[in-house]
Amino acid sequence: MTVPAPDLPARIRIHEVGPRDGLQNEASTVPTEIKAEFIHRLADAGLRTVEATSFVHPKWVPQLADAEDLFPRLSDLDGVSLPVLVPNDRGLDRALALGARSIAVFGSATETFAARNLNRTVAESLAMFEPVVARAKSEGVRVRGYLSMCFGDPWEGPVPVPQVVRVAKALLDQGCDELSLGDTIGVATPGHVTALLRALDEGGVPTAAVGVHFHDTYGQALANTLAALQHGVTTVDASAGGLGGCPYAKSATGNLATEDLVWMLQGLGIETGVDLGRLTATSSWLAGHLGRPSPSRAVRALTGATAETTSDRTDTKES
Repeated sequence: MTVPAPDLPARIRIHEVGPRDGLQNEASTVPTEIKAEFIHRLADAGLRTVEATSFVHPKWVPQLADAEDLFPRLSDLDGVSLPVLVPNDRGLDRALALGARSIAVFGSATETFAARNLNRTVAESLAMFEPVVARAKSEGVRVRGYLSMCFGDPWEGPVPVPQVVRVAKALLDQGCDELSLGDTIGVATPGHVTALLRALDEGGVPTAAVGVHFHDTYGQALANTLAALQHGVTTVDASAGGLGGCPYAKSATGNLATEDLVWMLQGLGIETGVDLGRLTATSSWLAGHLGRPSPSRAVRALTGATAETTSDRTDTKES
């Protein structure tokens, strides 16, 4: 039943991160042909921004070592933006050589996570991104800036709002078209979300340039998303089937499931362009290949999936 609520956007853009942020956290590597079909199925379900892969060195993210093989298999997806993560100039070289037209850099709001994830201080990581962003912009490539640990850090604890604003403003000043605010370990609550978004407004980071990326560690991802929508945010990151986490932050559980998000947005009368039935079928199909049920509550409710039925499907699947 659709019951709109006041003062919410009429439409939002879902930035689907399952093929990159979701699959990078898998213990085993998913075959390239399965990844390609996964992305095609997501596009067929109506998603128009699907983060495809990462050009990080295979030593650090071996699950995405097939980027050069995967990306050309997506060339037929007209009208679908296929952002790729690049860590440095070499990653940008690889992405541009394959025709990527949308990239993302990945920064941290905290020093400890910057050191563990990038082997640099926050200032050093920003310095590393600056020529990458500048060159991408000179090539007419859209740039997204991921900012992790915006709400809490497993080593440093709660992250001060002014600290997040400072790093976010630095990324925007470098030329990023969009910022994605990451609740990397899932500790945010709605009041904290609203406070950060207000502080960003006051610090010169417009809401129109902001997307949100919530993890569901404490079951707060949808509540936090609603708080962001009430503030005017219109870009929400989500992962089909609730896949993902962060390989460098062991307390991080899965991303907000795209199906759970779409179910809530449909109930609010907010347009997404996504066919929930096709999306759910896609996540169920991938769960069969991964050998476990989808963690998405909406997927389980809509398919009646159980651990036993998923296991049964896995026993007979072709791989």
